[in-house]
Amino acid sequence: MPTMTSVPYDEFAYFHENLSEWSLDVPIPPVSRFFVSVDGLRQLSGLRWGTGDPELVLLHGGAQNAHTFDTVALALQRPLLALDLPGHGHSDASPMPALAVASHAVDVARALDQLTTGPLPLVGMSLGGLTALMVAHERADLVRKLALIDITPGVSDSKSRHITDFVNGPTSFSDFDELLARTVEHNPTRSESSLRRGILHNAVQRDDGTWVWRHQRTARPRLEASAIGDLWGALAELTMPVTLYRAMGPGSVVDDEDEAEVLRRRPNARIVRVNGSGHSIQGDQPLVLAALLAQWCAS
Repeated sequence: MPTMTSVPYDEFAYFHENLSEWSLDVPIPPVSRFFVSVDGLRQLSGLRWGTGDPELVLLHGGAQNAHTFDTVALALQRPLLALDLPGHGHSDASPMPALAVASHAVDVARALDQLTTGPLPLVGMSLGGLTALMVAHERADLVRKLALIDITPGVSDSKSRHITDFVNGPTSFSDFDELLARTVEHNPTRSESSLRRGILHNAVQRDDGTWVWRHQRTARPRLEASAIGDLWGALAELTMPVTLYRAMGPGSVVDDEDEAEVLRRRPNARIVRVNGSGHSIQGDQPLVLAALLAQWCAS
């Protein structure tokens, strides 16, 4: 029987843990949650960090949410937007499948039309990276430069199997400890405190005491690499600078062939290899990523 013990959650109460875990001595800037309509029926949500006009936009990966970039945002100390993709975090679900990149890109572009006043640097990790690529291709007026975090159009089921095996696990968990145990098992390089914090941001407790991932609250299509169109062709046609941050540790979904194909399609693309990180660079090496993004924004 599931335990009915309630686990309190305040999404803005954990930033001090991020600071402590990474020995960051910086102030916590103002952070607020926003909602914008994308089609008259559904809303896209996200976090606004700092005050003033945002200087960049961050898109998370599949089965994640905007809080995955909390440590990066704290380290950057600049105004930015971190969006929840459709069906993730606090955003409404999309009628399209989980990997409907083109549909997600339309929603993101509609949100950015309302949230920004000119082209901004756009950063996308994994599914968010493919979505960002499509936004840059279809709405170049919104994107000044594009950064892809450990993702290329060369992603496949075989390369991402370790991720989809975790995401496509149980549909619910009897209690928080069961959910935490599975997450720790599949993320052996991460601290338990960071994983606990991540779960609180990425899961919800139902009335019967069981827990479910936020991205599984409604329809639950299996997460598989799917036909996403000619994104290699879209990459070649982009008009703005492109940077790929490639994770070099176990768990990356980018290999040497992908890197070579990026350079074949975009000879002027910049490739930055990040050592000591798996697929989630913002989780494994957030301070390194923050420093790289700060340099990238200023260049």
